[in-house]
Amino acid sequence: MVVVGASTGLGRCLGVGLGQRGAKVALLARRESLLSDAANEAGPGSLAIRCDVTDESSCRDAIDEAVKGLGGVDAVIVVAGISELRRVEEIDAAAWHRMFGTNVVGASLITAAVLPHLKESSGMIAYLSSVSASLTAPWPGLASYTVTKAALDKLVEAWRSEHPEVGFTRLIVGECAGGEGDGTSQFTASWDLELAGELFAEWTARGLLTDKLMDVEHFISAVHALVQCGASVTIPTIAMTPRRPI
Repeated sequence: MVVVGASTGLGRCLGVGLGQRGAKVALLARRESLLSDAANEAGPGSLAIRCDVTDESSCRDAIDEAVKGLGGVDAVIVVAGISELRRVEEIDAAAWHRMFGTNVVGASLITAAVLPHLKESSGMIAYLSSVSASLTAPWPGLASYTVTKAALDKLVEAWRSEHPEVGFTRLIVGECAGGEGDGTSQFTASWDLELAGELFAEWTARGLLTDKLMDVEHFISAVHALVQCGASVTIPTIAMTPRRPI
């Protein structure tokens, strides 16, 4: 298995958790020092490979190294993504390009690089999406994130349409704090705290946000089950969100 975006947050939790559940894993991300620690946690034989998903050659080289080290690829989980908190009218061109470059273009570059290997193994690839793009109204302040995740949803469908011999899954994920240390979710790390305070009140008032969080171990177990389903199964979409009180 290859986990893309595995240096911190949910990606790290998945890479480590899947490795500890017996998978041979290659962990890909930009920050090599964090990856090395994650690979050690994941277990013997786990690989730490530098990859910048916005760079086409970096994606190709990283996948080639993963295939060589693992002896092939059966499954890929694309977690790499960034978020920005801004009112929609304040999002400038640079921010839009940055968000699309990682969340959409990066996902497609990784897919193109790994596609021949997934065809060979009749494998599958899953992409982390968001409830804000699929299950709820857009969250104020997260327009650039929501729009890119909605584009990612269509990108997954486009890949599935043109390459039905590979399994493509959209993995919709709700609120989850991740694990401990570097496994803690980095989703809010770059946010303006004053604006976040204002928007949290809006999200709560609109029923978009509750105080419930998904257990990261349950999330990892669900993904582990997904990647073990085999080539005879097509799973277009899975949605995992915190259970809300009635």
